Amino acid sequence: MFELDRFEAGRSAACALALLTVLLSPLPGAAQTPAPIPTPPARAPSAPALETAPPPAPATPEAPAPAPDTLTRLFMSAQFASDRKPIRSGLVWRVLAETADGSPPKIVARSTNPDASFSLPPGNYVVHAAYGFASGTKRVTLGTQSLRDQVQISAGALTLGGSIGDAPIPANQLSFQVFVPLQGNSEGRLVTRDAKAGELVRLPEGTYHVVSTYGDSNAIQRADVRIETGKVTDATLHHRAAKVTLKLVAAPGGEAFAGTAFSVLTPGGDVIREAIGAFPQVILAEGDYVLIARQEGQVFSRDFKVESGADRDIEVLAR
Repeated sequence: MFELDRFEAGRSAACALALLTVLLSPLPGAAQTPAPIPTPPARAPSAPALETAPPPAPATPEAPAPAPDTLTRLFMSAQFASDRKPIRSGLVWRVLAETADGSPPKIVARSTNPDASFSLPPGNYVVHAAYGFASGTKRVTLGTQSLRDQVQISAGALTLGGSIGDAPIPANQLSFQVFVPLQGNSEGRLVTRDAKAGELVRLPEGTYHVVSTYGDSNAIQRADVRIETGKVTDATLHHRAAKVTLKLVAAPGGEAFAGTAFSVLTPGGDVIREAIGAFPQVILAEGDYVLIARQEGQVFSRDFKVESGADRDIEVLAR
């Protein structure tokens, strides 16, 4: 039994091999094509090989970095033009660099120190020193060596105040305007409109016209002052005015009516001041006035007089 099985198995294998040979044999007259190359079995992925960095390129000498611009020290101070005394406060410095293309100079440095110092590249500069409303300029050329120079300014200072008689007026009730007279016009050009009492106003040397207003109506005084280089001029303007309190009452010394509208007029009918309230206060120059009070459609009036320094109540009787 065992031998028969081996014989049958061998014969079957021989028959299969013969059949495979016939199937693979080319047909007569047909082009022969090469048998396909068997694909090798896929291999398990292997660990990647270590990468080796390429050898460094040979070093080449680097070009030297450009040297930064050399800076030069410039030291500036200011003097009064008359007596060469140094100016120790109130200075504002601006340094402008001149341009090669002819365009306007540009500000390249600033300082508020009386003795200013700047670090700048060599070149041409215009140094401007402002002293309040006055100023001076100097053109300088910087090389590689430090430079020390000065600016001369023809300027002084002005302080302002007000009084009634010998009594000073509180600073918060005063305001000043300063003008430069032009061709007979005392108020030709306005220099400053908001100068305060006690404030130091720095001005170029010359003559100025000062207008002082006490309160917010018609108490105004004017004066011309002379500013000298290197000196402080104190100017006190003496007002002739008084503070009055307006009231509408039913009887002298009575309680004031609230919400009353008041108008203060000159004898010619010009309106000087208007106010609303039970007892508004008004500062008026010395002189004669007409007071009109309006309350609930009714109008009341009276004449009154203001004397310098005599503050008082002005009552209008509602009858």
